[in-house]
Amino acid sequence: MKRVKVHNGKPIFYESDELKAARSLFESRLSKHVPDKPIKGPIRLITKWCFDKPNCAGPEWKTTKPDTDNMIKLFKDCMTKLNYWHDDAQVCSEITEKYWNPITGIYVQIEELDDVL
Repeated sequence: MKRVKVHNGKPIFYESDELKAARSLFESRLSKHVPDKPIKGPIRLITKWCFDKPNCAGPEWKTTKPDTDNMIKLFKDCMTKLNYWHDDAQVCSEITEKYWNPITGIYVQIEELDDVL
C-alpha cells in the first residue's frame, strides 16, 4: 500500500521500496503472458498464492498476513498497466486464496464471463 507523509501541511503519497520491488517483480513476470489484445467484457480472476514454509509437506491454509485484499490490489493494478484488460473494474468475479506450500509462486487463471447465470 502507498504511504503518506505530510510536508508543509500537504499530504504526499509515495511508494515504499518494498512496494516498488513487488510492483517490479509482478510486472516483469506478468509481462511474459500479456494477451495479444486486452480482454473485453466481464472477467473472473482466480489467484492462488503459495508461500514457503519450512517443513510444509503439502498445501495448508495461510491465516497470517498479508491480507488477500491487499495482495490482489497491486497485482491487478500491474495487470491493468500491462494491458491484460482495459480497466480492472472489468473483474466482476474474484477468487483469491493463500496457502503455505512446498512449491511457491502465484497461480493465475483468467476467465472471460458470459451471462450471469
